[in-house]
Amino acid sequence: MDEIINTEINYEKPLVIYLIAGEASGDLLGARLMQNLRAQLAEKSPNRKILFYGIGGERMEAEGMTSLFPYHELSMMGFVEILPYILRSITHINSTVTDIILKQPDLVITIDSPGFCFRVVAKLRKTDIQTKLVPKFVHYVAPTVWAYKPQRAKKCAELFDHMLVLLPFEPPYFTKVGLDCTFVGHPVVYENKKGDGAAFRSKYDIPDSVMLFCLLPGSRAGEVNRHMPIFTRAISMLAICYPNIALAIAVPEHAMQQLHPYLNNSPFRAIITESEQDKKDAMAASQFAFVKSGTVAFEVAAAGTPMLITYKINKFSAWWLKRIITTKYVNLINILSRKEVIPELLQEQATPLMLASCANSILSRSELQNAQKAGISSALNKLVPEDGNNPSMIAAKKILSLLS
Repeated sequence: MDEIINTEINYEKPLVIYLIAGEASGDLLGARLMQNLRAQLAEKSPNRKILFYGIGGERMEAEGMTSLFPYHELSMMGFVEILPYILRSITHINSTVTDIILKQPDLVITIDSPGFCFRVVAKLRKTDIQTKLVPKFVHYVAPTVWAYKPQRAKKCAELFDHMLVLLPFEPPYFTKVGLDCTFVGHPVVYENKKGDGAAFRSKYDIPDSVMLFCLLPGSRAGEVNRHMPIFTRAISMLAICYPNIALAIAVPEHAMQQLHPYLNNSPFRAIITESEQDKKDAMAASQFAFVKSGTVAFEVAAAGTPMLITYKINKFSAWWLKRIITTKYVNLINILSRKEVIPELLQEQATPLMLASCANSILSRSELQNAQKAGISSALNKLVPEDGNNPSMIAAKKILSLLS
């Protein structure tokens, strides 16, 4: 008789996950989620591979995903501001839907960027019957239904199988309309390790006698163009009180070119960086930070650096938002605290004179700095899950449980 050889064969097909992130903060969340999904699947099914496809930035690509197109092309905010990009956005929606149908993923995870992501999922839902495409749909980072357009919660329930949220007060908005929701905590706060300010000053030869200002104008080209002129003029005014000034400016790689026109004739030394570690170290090394409203404010808060929040958009967009927004504050530290822990200078108040005056007031009064630090510490504690686990790990566990 012929010898029979019994060889074990792994018939498990690879787990295919499609991710979409359209902003720098979403790229960071996506990369951490990919790391945890890969690690947890290896524990559950050591022989099973996981394949990632989709749209993301440098961090997600470093985890092994090739982006369908440059992720920052999805990064748009406002109403009037997006009009020139509508045609491009429609093209990207159609190409993303086509790519997802071709890849046949087990799961589609959309991260923030609701304007783009919701349209992609809505179109996929309509094609389900024709294509037999029946993946699970999960959205990570809830739209701000608590700030405006509460009806979007119902829209989310129609589109998604599960919602992963970063803020402790968000789940009831979605569960009451029938969408399962999990509070995972905020990864930026949980995983953010305070940078090394001394190392940053040593690396770039910045003496302790130099007053270092950290400028964080945003990750979108439009944000850089709106905020940098205000920031640089405010710094010029502050130079009257603080003659020995240097700047540390952090933006993603795709926004680097936008900075140069505002710094070419600057009398101040400017260190421009796209490095995540440099950004953290710069925050820790700085005496003050001018911060565009958004996730990055949490990173500055964790660094313990005094700051102010600002944001400026098209006048019509601002007029419309004022009519529909229901929160008193825009920064989440202030929303969680229910008071203005961090000064917010928005729209008409976002002038060089007001920014310079506010910064000087905080820098010259230690009691204001201490009050800001105490309020920030209390707010950040609310963003960590009760079990204290890594939010990205909690999110990955929930996602894999949906598939099982």
